[in-house]
Amino acid sequence: MARSLNKVQLIGNLTRDPELRYTPSGKAVCTISLATNRQWVTEAGEKKEEVEFHRLVAWGKLAEVCSQFLRKGRKTFFEGRLQTRKWTGQDGAQRTTIEIIVSDMIILDTRREGETTGAGDFDIPEKAIEETPAVIEPAPAKASAGKSVEPSKKAKGTESLKPVEEESEDIPF
Repeated sequence: MARSLNKVQLIGNLTRDPELRYTPSGKAVCTISLATNRQWVTEAGEKKEEVEFHRLVAWGKLAEVCSQFLRKGRKTFFEGRLQTRKWTGQDGAQRTTIEIIVSDMIILDTRREGETTGAGDFDIPEKAIEETPAVIEPAPAKASAGKSVEPSKKAKGTESLKPVEEESEDIPF
């Protein structure tokens, strides 16, 4: 039996905020609009650009995560599969759309809630920095080349590692 593959990977910018809805059974569904750009130079040396717009659909917990963290303009990676959907519109006309059913999403920029959205404007508000929890780094297995490592205390019980100088006469470098 021959194998087949239906896989899509896209990196682009959201063209609007995601729309989160719930099915009658309570399952979350989020629709996302994404723009991808392609640039090339013609034989005459003229620069051209083409924009494609994609409709993406995420389901379940991923739909809720997309709705919570994604906003218009965010650069995001999506992975999923193509699905063609057909229906009859209210005017009686047959409609067809091709959607990407999202299986994975990675946010690629650093924009966060409450930040300005100007081009290249990714300043983090002071309040967000103060509220960001400190990270505890793991202790190393061994000390190296004449230095031992001693934990130093930071804010509220978190630890980071700082080298402690030891006297050593034969350091090879």
